[in-house]
Amino acid sequence: MKILVTGANGLLGQHMLKLLIETTAHEVIATGRGVCRLPFSSSDKFQYFPLDITNGMEVTAFMGLHQPGIIIHTAAITQVDDCETDPVACWNTNVTATRFLINAAEAIHARFMYISTDFVFDGMNGPYAETAVPGPVNYYGCSKLAAEKSVMEFELRWCIIRTVLVYGNILTGNRNNIISWVQKSLTEGKKIQVVSDQWRTPTYVEDLAMGILLALEKNATGIYHISGQEMLSPYDMAITTAEFLGLEKSLIEKVDATLFTQPAKRPGKTGFIIEKAKQELGFNPLGFKDGLKKMAPGP
Repeated sequence: MKILVTGANGLLGQHMLKLLIETTAHEVIATGRGVCRLPFSSSDKFQYFPLDITNGMEVTAFMGLHQPGIIIHTAAITQVDDCETDPVACWNTNVTATRFLINAAEAIHARFMYISTDFVFDGMNGPYAETAVPGPVNYYGCSKLAAEKSVMEFELRWCIIRTVLVYGNILTGNRNNIISWVQKSLTEGKKIQVVSDQWRTPTYVEDLAMGILLALEKNATGIYHISGQEMLSPYDMAITTAEFLGLEKSLIEKVDATLFTQPAKRPGKTGFIIEKAKQELGFNPLGFKDGLKKMAPGP
């Protein structure tokens, strides 16, 4: 089977490609913005092509030429505040580009797998099961929900995988996350303020990639929630990270979200109930401390 992975230069895209290449016999096509920034070279199982997914004609031509049987669409603008301050760019990438890919997929009869987010929910009643009614509180969440609705109208086989606060080491390039930020700040002796009144079920990136692969291999359709199982606040994550690294956790100040002025509102308590993924896909995520061990960051 020929598989297309969009957003290949991103954190999830890199780990998805690595998993596919190392554990399956599928032929893999990767696309991204600009040149390839992956830490492994193209081979018989993997080819990279720059692709502007916001250009409908380019997407249609690309898909017609390469004819993938499965599309794993990970590309998106995920910076929540950027989506709020530049809604046009957000909509073009997160919604319009997804529709271009869907239309092209229908023309070549490809399966479509879409990666979405807990931010489609308002955070009032988390953790959420797949049957919960969405109600985003920011533009990023609205864009991802609109794209989900487009996927659900797809005439062929589709699967939506929602996830929560993905963390892990990017294989190449620079991408800050809460773990690297805590490590760098505390190593430098800086005091940091971390929110304690928002709650998530953080997801180790390799677990997310494996969840997607399980759904692919089982020909899963519909919506699946793929995340960690532990409900943690960013403050909890920061403290646990400091303890794991042997850094000074007294430098971490517990604060609430009202202290910060941000363009986009954040939902209070999201997180996922993942029983469907566990039972139907065999998904079994790591605990947060075990995720840190796999990242094995040094002080």
